[in-house]
Amino acid sequence: MLQRVTVHTGAKCEFIDITSALARVVAESGIKEGVLFATVPHTTAGITLNENADPAVRADIEKTLSRLVPDLADYAHAEGNSAAHVKASLVGSSVIVLISEGKLALGRWQGVYLCEFDGPRTREVLVRVAGLK
Repeated sequence: MLQRVTVHTGAKCEFIDITSALARVVAESGIKEGVLFATVPHTTAGITLNENADPAVRADIEKTLSRLVPDLADYAHAEGNSAAHVKASLVGSSVIVLISEGKLALGRWQGVYLCEFDGPRTREVLVRVAGLK
């Protein structure tokens, strides 16, 4: 069954840890061995799996993306959010996480982040869990 995780963002650009929300979806599913698919159905937001121990990593990613894709450039898109579209394409719109023993099989330092590039907004993450109970 398709699940929806709603995320309220508070800044133009921010990375929000959604790992615990995804873990709840897994727990509620009863799946013990399988896979979680998570996708963001937005063109100016992304989703990524990265370090969640040191917040400086998220800040470094945000700064690097802002240097690579500045807000103001010679963009043709008239809405003024072209940089957000490019950043979302670079980060990607989905992640896959294995499930083992009823839990997300993440590395010790890993977490899953919704990446907001055109906020603040209300975003949805679509989640499907499949496997064996």
